[in-house]
Amino acid sequence: MVSMRAISIREPGGVDVLELTDAAVPEPGTQEVLVRIRVAGINRADILQRMGAYPAPQGAPDDIPGLEFAGEIAKIGSDVEEWAPGDRVMGILGGGGYAELAVVPVGQLLPVPSGLSWIEAGAIPEVFLTAADALFSCGRMEPGDRVLVHTAGGGVGTAALQLARVAGAKSVIGTASAGKLEQIRKTGLPLDLGIDRGSDSFADEVNGYTDGAGVNVILDTVGGSYWEDNLTSLSTLGRLVVVGLLGGSNVKANLRKLMAKRATIVGTVLRARSTVEKAQVTEDFQKRFLSAFVKGGQNQPPALIPIIDRTYPLAEASEAHRRMESNNSFGKVLLEID
Repeated sequence: MVSMRAISIREPGGVDVLELTDAAVPEPGTQEVLVRIRVAGINRADILQRMGAYPAPQGAPDDIPGLEFAGEIAKIGSDVEEWAPGDRVMGILGGGGYAELAVVPVGQLLPVPSGLSWIEAGAIPEVFLTAADALFSCGRMEPGDRVLVHTAGGGVGTAALQLARVAGAKSVIGTASAGKLEQIRKTGLPLDLGIDRGSDSFADEVNGYTDGAGVNVILDTVGGSYWEDNLTSLSTLGRLVVVGLLGGSNVKANLRKLMAKRATIVGTVLRARSTVEKAQVTEDFQKRFLSAFVKGGQNQPPALIPIIDRTYPLAEASEAHRRMESNNSFGKVLLEID
């Protein structure tokens, strides 16, 4: 058996159940490629999978986590024409990213923009695709909209702040801890109003800033505990897009307020979608935003930048999980695979 190094989940549990093991090298199907992974991203879904609370979707490894990668193509399937061995790629996976090699459907591949390092590329796919899909496909954000992003200092949050501004948002508002709000400002990310998550009511601050008009789109990674303030913060015809449940999944809904505002509530996940749906999300992102990671003329910085917290070697995946669970990370936590 040809083997590779991989991080496997020995059993559901804490960070210590992650083990460096030898695993069989997967074989690409006709419309798949085998990627030599250089960098893999750490995501909340990986932590939930490790704990036994988020099973891998059908067809993905159930014992090797990892939803995103950057690397080069090692082998192509028999019907693959648009890619070749050696191409630098990045993308999303259903699982299996914490390994030296992984099989990826061709529709989920993105070319690595010119000038980006492996580490920079590895910090892009999951958070930027999730944020773009939530803001534009689900939230129908348009130029001139006011946008509120919760947990703005996280991976999806830092991506969403940038995408909203690039897409012409009138105001970009974010909630985060005081420390992360300061990091956002120091990094130069777009933030017209930062709200300390420890404040009594972010809705009061949102409505004060917008003169009572509220925001058109909310990207919510928190869920239950923010429900009432989210509704109060929405404008008439506003859209609330729920992409995470850090604050719980149950709410007591005020339907009268929902009706009065004619608001739209959308729940979304990316991992569990079909290969066809993921390919569409990937294609939309490539067409609209991928070029924004490339520097402009006369030494202009790129409009979009991946935000990186810390990198760890593959063998220290447990420490990478511990870092994310601490909630002290700002941007992406990554595994380097050499």
